[in-house]
Amino acid sequence: MSGPADRLDALVRPRSIAVVGASADPDKLNGRIVRFLTEKGYPGAIYPINPKVAEILGYRCYPSLAAVPGPVDLAVIGLSAAQALDAVREAGAKGVGAVLVFASGFAELGTEGRKAQETLARVAREAGVRLCGPNSVGVVNAFDRVVATFSQVGNNPVNPGPLALVTQSGAIGTVVNTLANRRGIGLGYLVHTGNEADITVVDAIAAITADERVRVMCAYLEGIRDGGGLCRIADALLEQGRPIVAVKVGRSETGARAVASHTGSLAAEDRVFDDVARQHGIVRARNESHMLDLAEGFAYCELPAEGGVGLITQSGGTAVLMADRAEELGVAVPTLSAHTQQALRGVLPPYASFGNPVDASMQAVADPSLLGKGLAQMLGDPNVAVGIVWLQHMDAKADALVDMFADLKRIGKPFIVAWAAAPLQALERLRKHGVCVMESADRAVDVAHGLISFARARRLRLESGPRPAAPPPAGVRPPHSGVVPTMRAAGLLAAHGIPLTRTLLAHSAAQAVEQAKTLAPQPVALKVESTDLPHKTEVGGVRLGLREAAGVSQAYDDILASVLAAAPAANIEGVVVQQMQDAGLELVVGLRKDPSFGMVAMLGIGGVFVEAYRDVTFRRLPVRPQEARAMVADLRGQRLLGVFRGRAAIDIEALVKLLCAVSDFGVASDAWLEELDLNPIIARSDTVIAVDWLLIAKQEDAT
Repeated sequence: MSGPADRLDALVRPRSIAVVGASADPDKLNGRIVRFLTEKGYPGAIYPINPKVAEILGYRCYPSLAAVPGPVDLAVIGLSAAQALDAVREAGAKGVGAVLVFASGFAELGTEGRKAQETLARVAREAGVRLCGPNSVGVVNAFDRVVATFSQVGNNPVNPGPLALVTQSGAIGTVVNTLANRRGIGLGYLVHTGNEADITVVDAIAAITADERVRVMCAYLEGIRDGGGLCRIADALLEQGRPIVAVKVGRSETGARAVASHTGSLAAEDRVFDDVARQHGIVRARNESHMLDLAEGFAYCELPAEGGVGLITQSGGTAVLMADRAEELGVAVPTLSAHTQQALRGVLPPYASFGNPVDASMQAVADPSLLGKGLAQMLGDPNVAVGIVWLQHMDAKADALVDMFADLKRIGKPFIVAWAAAPLQALERLRKHGVCVMESADRAVDVAHGLISFARARRLRLESGPRPAAPPPAGVRPPHSGVVPTMRAAGLLAAHGIPLTRTLLAHSAAQAVEQAKTLAPQPVALKVESTDLPHKTEVGGVRLGLREAAGVSQAYDDILASVLAAAPAANIEGVVVQQMQDAGLELVVGLRKDPSFGMVAMLGIGGVFVEAYRDVTFRRLPVRPQEARAMVADLRGQRLLGVFRGRAAIDIEALVKLLCAVSDFGVASDAWLEELDLNPIIARSDTVIAVDWLLIAKQEDAT
C-alpha cells in the first residue's frame, strides 16, 4: 500500500503516540510502552487507551481512540490478533497516521493466519492508515526519544547516533541495539517490520534515510518483495556517500527452480542478490557483528580514493595474516613507492621491513610512536587507499597511543586501528575521537574491504550517469507464449543489435543443402527446430561441422529420425541451418525475471559445462558499459578472456557492447519476456557472436 510521506513520518517521527491496550502494570509487555516512553523522555503527547483504568504513570487513560482530545500520529496496538482489526478501524476513523501492531497469530501461522493478515492490511488500506507489522516488536527513534517497543531495547540507554537498523527479525534488532551501545556507537533508529502486511523494509529505509543525521543504514533481510525500490534508494544513498550495510540470510541454492534455460537454473536468489547488491553499492555483511564492524568503519572513516590497503604492524606473523585475508577478499596490498619506503627508513629502525606490509619490529613495543610515524608515512603513499595499524596489549602506554591515533585523523585518509587485547578504556576513547578500531586483524581487513568496495561502486555510479533504455521496435512482442521459434527469436534479437550467426530454416533435406551452399565457405550446423525441445542435443537433434552436400542431406534425415524416436510427440517445424564459427572462448549471456529485482542479465563462462563451472555474474537492468565491464571483471575465469595458451585476447569491448544490447532488449521486452539464453557465445579477438539462443515468452495467462 502506498501513502504520503508524512504517514511514514508518523511511524518513525511521531509527534503524539496513543498506546491502545496499555496496562497499568509497567512490567507487562503492553505496560512497558508507556513506561519506556516516559523514562526515555519522549517529548510528545502520550495517550494510554484502556477503558478499565483511569490513569497510567500519571497520564490520563482514555476509553477509546475516539475519546482522545488531540491528534494522534502513531497508535501502538498492544491487543490480541482478534482485537487488532477493530483497533485499526478505530485508528482510521480518528485520522491516525500509522499503527504499530505487536500481535502475532497472522501469516506466520499458515493459511488461516495469512487470510487474517490480508484482512488486516485491507482494513488499514481502506482506513488510510499505514501499518507496521503485525508481529512487530516495535520502533525506536533515539533522536526524538521515541521508544515504542516492548522489547529489552527499552532497558538500554537511548544513544542517538549515525547508524540506523531496519530488521525483519525482532531478536536481531534487540541484539544489534545492545551491541551498538556496548561499542559506544549510537543507533539513531531501529524498526522491526514484522510480517510486513503493509510497511516493508524498503518503506522503512526510505522513511529513516530522509533524516540526514543517519549516515549508515543497516538492514537485516530474510526476503525482499520490492527489490527495485531497494535499488533505487541504494542508488540515491550511494550518490550521497551513505551506505546500506545488509545481512541477507538464505545463502543456499536449494530454492533454485528447474527451468529450461541455464540462466534460470543458475540464478539462485542469493547469487542474484549478491551481485545486484554490489551493483547498487549495498555492502553485504556475514552476520550482525560483521554488520556493526562495517557500520563503524563507515561512521568513522572518510571514503577512500582508488587504491589498496597499507599494513603496518608490530608483528611479522600478523602482517602475513592480514595480507592473506586481503588477497582472499581481492583487496590489493600494493608495494609502497620508493619515496615512501625511503621516508619510512627515516623514522623506523633499520631492521624493519618497508615494502607493505611494514613491520615496525618489536621496537614499537618500547617506542609506540614508531607506529604513528610509520602510519603517517604509509598513508602518504598514492597507492594506499586505507591504512591498517596492528598492535597488541600496550596497556601502560594506552593513553599515549590513543592521543597519537586521534591526532593522525588530521591526515584525512582513512585508517583502522587493529588493537588486539586492547584496554576497554582505550577502545572507548578512540571511538569518542572518531577513530575506527577493531579488536582483530581480519576484522580490520574486512572493514577496509567494505570501505574500498563501496567507494569504488560510488565512483562507478557517478561516472556512469543515467542511461536511457532503447525504445521497443514495432512488432517486438512474439505471437504466442512459451518458447519462441528460432527464426522469430533471431529477428527480435537482431533488431536490438545482438550479433547472431547467420541462420536459415529448412523444411526438406534438399532445401538444407541449398541453404548450406549460401553459408559457405564456413561449415554448417543442423539443429532440429521445435519449441517442444529446448535442449536439442538430448534428443539427437544436432549435427555439426557439415561441409558436403551429401553430409548435409544425410544429417537432415538422421536428425528427424533421432528426434522422432526420442520424442515422438514433439512438434517438428523443420531443421535450422546455421553458419558455424571458428573456435573461440565459449560464454553464456542471458536474461531472466527475478522475483525480487525484476529483469537481470547474466554473464558466465559458457558452453556445455556452464552449469558445472557455475562461473556466472548477474546485474539488474539496465546494464551500462561500466557495469558490463564490471561483470567481466567478476568472473573467476576472467584470465581466460585475455591472452591464454597462444590464443589472442578476446574483444572485451565487443562483449561489453553485446551485454548492453541484451540489456536494451530486456528493458524493451520486459512486459512479455520470461527468459533469454545465448549459449554459447563464441568470443575471439575479432568477434563476439551468439551461435545458439533460447527465448521464452511469459505464458499468456500471466501477462
